[in-house]
Amino acid sequence: MPSDVAVHVVDDDVAVRKSLAFLLASEGLPVQLHESASAFLDNLPSGAEGCIVTDVRMPGIDGIELIRRLKDRGMALPIIVITGHADVPMAVEAMKEGALEFLEKPFSDEVFLTTVRAALSRQEKDSQHGAQVAQIQARFDALSERERQVLDGLVAGKANKVIAYDLGISPRTVEIYRANVMTKMQAKSLSELVRLALMIGPS
Repeated sequence: MPSDVAVHVVDDDVAVRKSLAFLLASEGLPVQLHESASAFLDNLPSGAEGCIVTDVRMPGIDGIELIRRLKDRGMALPIIVITGHADVPMAVEAMKEGALEFLEKPFSDEVFLTTVRAALSRQEKDSQHGAQVAQIQARFDALSERERQVLDGLVAGKANKVIAYDLGISPRTVEIYRANVMTKMQAKSLSELVRLALMIGPS
């Protein structure tokens, strides 16, 4: 696990913070404690990785507002909401806002740790996917305008001769552009090329 990955526990109850910190540390999971949502937001680096465990009901900025502010910042860390029985409707609302899961008190250590590990795994996969998309986008950005037009035609399922007619060039020229696109996008087949193009969305 990278050194900058941590489980961020956000709770105004010091006893809860210490209890969860001890549990996480005993399992070798790095943890950072925050006494309020505002303190967490003030100290959160832009490239933070890991997951967030937050109480849904806190003075000042509550768990739902915390999720909204993280979304406004473009932060996509998985969020686990802790809730008391009376606050389940708030926890459901938090999930609608983007929380990954909510745990109703009292919960077992095993359930908590399983949920945290699932969140960390989710974040790692999302991070890897984001890096992959950035690489594909960089390849796409290196295409010429004509190469992008040919790629658009291929993604639309058009044959070379149809693309040639649409662009007012010869089928042979389309073949040359197609070969260039395959090389620049590092695609070994047409199906892979289409998959890569779909990963970065419409051009």
